[in-house]
Amino acid sequence: QVQLVESGGGLVQAGGSLRLSCAFSGRIFSTYAMGWFRQAPGKEREFVARVIPSGGSSEYSDSVKGRFTISRDNAKNTVYLQMNSLKPEDTAVYYCRADKRTTMAYVDYWGQGTQVTVSS
Repeated sequence: QVQLVESGGGLVQAGGSLRLSCAFSGRIFSTYAMGWFRQAPGKEREFVARVIPSGGSSEYSDSVKGRFTISRDNAKNTVYLQMNSLKPEDTAVYYCRADKRTTMAYVDYWGQGTQVTVSS
C-alpha cells in the first residue's frame, strides 16, 4: 500500500524558511494528487496546499498563499513544501497526503507528520 514519509521539519525563527519533503512509495506516484495539511496543538487539522498528479496546477489555503509553494518531482516520487516568511502561527505538525479519485472510489493516505516550530 501507499507509504508516505515526511522530513525536513524543525525549529526556525520567524521570517525564516524550511522545505518539507514527502517520499511516496507503494503505488504509482504520478496518478495521485499530493497535499500538505497541518495541525496545531488544540486545533483541527487544516488544509495547506495540494498539487494535481501532473504538477501542472496547485492550490493553497489563504493563510499560506504567497508564502508557501508546493511542488512535486514525479521522477523522484517526492512532493515538497517550500515555506518562506514563516510565522509563529505556522507552528504545527505537517502531514503529507496522497489522494486519488476514480469513478467508483476515492482513497487517501497520510504520512506520520513532521513538526515545524516557528519561534518569535
